Amino acid sequence: MSRPAGPSRRTAIWVLLLLGGATLATAMPTWLSTTGATALDPQVEVTVAGTSAAPGVSASALVLVAAALALGLVGRVGRWVVLAVAAASGVVATVSALGVALDPEPSARSAVADATGVTELTAPVDLTVAPWLAATLGVLTVLAVVWVAVGSRSWAGASTRHERATGATPPAASAAAGTTAPEGPSDPSGATEPASPDDLTDHDAWDALSRGEDPTDR
Repeated sequence: MSRPAGPSRRTAIWVLLLLGGATLATAMPTWLSTTGATALDPQVEVTVAGTSAAPGVSASALVLVAAALALGLVGRVGRWVVLAVAAASGVVATVSALGVALDPEPSARSAVADATGVTELTAPVDLTVAPWLAATLGVLTVLAVVWVAVGSRSWAGASTRHERATGATPPAASAAAGTTAPEGPSDPSGATEPASPDDLTDHDAWDALSRGEDPTDR
């Protein structure tokens, strides 16, 4: 039976890390620019970075990086949770970026209001390519997660070399259980025969002499 086509665990981690880093990089530069006006300055240049225009993109990138790192630590059940979070981050990044790319004016008005105190724009909004790149990376993230999910079925389970088998008996306990006190031979009636003189210890002989008995008369 052929193994499912997909990346190894290490490859999957690196792919998601690169996508998270690239998505964060697209959120840092300027996404849009326009101008506003104040009573003292008829033309105020206003630029808006992706982190301000679409905060969801940078937040999703950080979540994706964290998910990539967690992918190397979790087991089978945790793996699916991590992949679901990674896919959700790609969806959020795509939606946030497309929201600005398709309608940049609300973000521009908000930035102009912060800079001038009024929301009127005195120039059209110029949009850079960064929002489109962020949206594309979000889609690629979702596709990469599907690819990783298919390949993850062949990954080895989490290491259990530090785990102790359930019900295992400690060596000390096993040794103690296997050690029994020596007993003298029993006769057929079940009574234990007295020890022979050869079996007497110095301590037994001394006790017999203390009682006025002959230790060899047994």
